Amino acid sequence: MEENDGQMTDFVISNKNESYIHVRCDEGRGWELRDAFSFRPPGFQFVPAYKQKLWDGYLRLFSPTTGLIYRGLAPQVMKWIVEKGYTYEYDDENYDNSFSLTEAKSFVESLNPKHMPRDYQMDGFVHAIRSKRKIILSPTGSGKSLLLYLICMYLLKKGKRGLLIVPRSALVEQMFSDFQDYSCNNGKDMFKYCWRVYSGRDKESEHPIMISTWQSLYRMPKEYFEKFDYVICDEVHQAQAKALSDITSKCTKAEYRIGVTGTLSGAKAHEWVLMGLFGQIYRATTSKELMEKKQLAELTIKCLLLKYSEEECHYMKSASYQEELEYIISNTERNKFIRNLALSLEGNTLLLFNFVEKHGSVLYEMLNKKVKEGRKVFFIHGGTDVTSREEIRKIVERERDAIIVGSVGVLSTGTNIVALDNVIFASPSKSKIRNLQSIGRGLRVSETKQSATLFDIADDFSWKARENFTLKHFFERIKTYSEEKFNFKIYKISMKG
Repeated sequence: MEENDGQMTDFVISNKNESYIHVRCDEGRGWELRDAFSFRPPGFQFVPAYKQKLWDGYLRLFSPTTGLIYRGLAPQVMKWIVEKGYTYEYDDENYDNSFSLTEAKSFVESLNPKHMPRDYQMDGFVHAIRSKRKIILSPTGSGKSLLLYLICMYLLKKGKRGLLIVPRSALVEQMFSDFQDYSCNNGKDMFKYCWRVYSGRDKESEHPIMISTWQSLYRMPKEYFEKFDYVICDEVHQAQAKALSDITSKCTKAEYRIGVTGTLSGAKAHEWVLMGLFGQIYRATTSKELMEKKQLAELTIKCLLLKYSEEECHYMKSASYQEELEYIISNTERNKFIRNLALSLEGNTLLLFNFVEKHGSVLYEMLNKKVKEGRKVFFIHGGTDVTSREEIRKIVERERDAIIVGSVGVLSTGTNIVALDNVIFASPSKSKIRNLQSIGRGLRVSETKQSATLFDIADDFSWKARENFTLKHFFERIKTYSEEKFNFKIYKISMKG
């Protein structure tokens, strides 16, 4: 390869741009590197291309043909080279080690924000600016928007233009509103600094901070993204979507790349793609730590395991996953149980479902028929516009006994309601990320709320040695509760067919 003082260097690494590094090596070592950075993502076996034998199921992050790999994976590439006993050359000065905690505190004081950051938010701020690339893990309810505000304001001071990506249109306005809330100028300066893009709004602006959904921008040409000096992605775990990874890759001049999320899936392929796009992972804090400090509500999880009759278990023993779901959400006795549970709880309750027409609408109607006069019941789903969601949020914040029947897809990463006392999982879910995000809906504290309860409804159709699909998903949720050190207890409830 390259000769250095009479020694041959096996790998020569250089920065192509802010998105990719270029790796030069001989052909054999190139194929070695490709194989080392190849992964099969979860669910690959269900992809049509794999079924049709058009794809072997591997996601390959390095191409021997182009020599390119995501720049955020440079530490992993160098580690692999050393472990293999090879040598490399790479001169990368992408760190700002001069940025200290003292300087960070001085900057925050100059902002005079309405809400002072906590220690873990300051640490996350320092790590982000120092490394310029970082995935910051901080649980739902921990104040990620304040962290993003500090980063954006600091980079604004340095004359940088940036793109702040959020997953939903509702979160564009919510992020802007949060920034206004943090500002000492009653938020008036945010109109000068921030431009919001969603639902057909003009994508061109001279504002230094652009807040947008990825859906609004992914069709824009590469030239559009070259004006950004930094890119920040909220709920960065959703960057597994190809459109979002395309956006971040097009930001070839974005020196700073920050991803923020409450949790990652645990799948290696997923995490390495994200690290490639945004950098190494830094855990700012955990839900358990924040609960112990009374900065998040103390959580109690009551797992309600519904055991069905022998006849029903026999009937369902050969059911497919889809057939099992259909049976569960259409089960009248189960829906009555959920309705009665919601009506029996004190405080504001969020009832989460997966299917709007088949389940959400049914539960909403059942509740309306039995709810006592004066108690408010709301229905939020994908068809509920941003304005209506915000109106419902404001109403619920003033209430003490409201019920929200909400879609998991919308509420897990959407509307932030502090005054939630109870959360009910009405539909089984196998997504670790979505489950933790949904739990986070109920963890915010207020002057009147220091605790919250989650009711996890699971379904046992086990027949002899066979465990049904949603029961297996329930065991995965239990595993997550254990890993997060949540306080949970399982209650077995007999369902009479």
